[in-house]
Amino acid sequence: MGFLHSIFTWWNGGTLGTRLFSWRRGEQVGRDAQGNTYHRDRTNPAKRWVMYNGPNDAARIAPEWWGWLHGTFDGLPDDVLPAARAWEVPATGNLTGTPMAHKPSGALDRSGDRPAATGDYTAWTPG
Repeated sequence: MGFLHSIFTWWNGGTLGTRLFSWRRGEQVGRDAQGNTYHRDRTNPAKRWVMYNGPNDAARIAPEWWGWLHGTFDGLPDDVLPAARAWEVPATGNLTGTPMAHKPSGALDRSGDRPAATGDYTAWTPG
């Protein structure tokens, strides 16, 4: 199933065609903490792409590699960007729709109890 899956599905990692293109024309320049690999064209280094390790979701691209992919800087992130600070935390993907999503107080999924109005709002009534 893995081979057929790679031929016919584009939304879960690279297809066979993308893998062949990457092998023939590209060179792997790096890998992020999630296992995504980053490539550039051997003949035209301005062409850059990512091969996802899992579902194709742009939210899974590390911020430093996003800058490289979009040409914000030409060098590789490890060479160009400053070292991470002690207070920085690793980037997370988009958590919307997951149990870890942010739910503010008053959200129906959290408790449904909204705080009482403070009295500074007067509803509009016609006439």
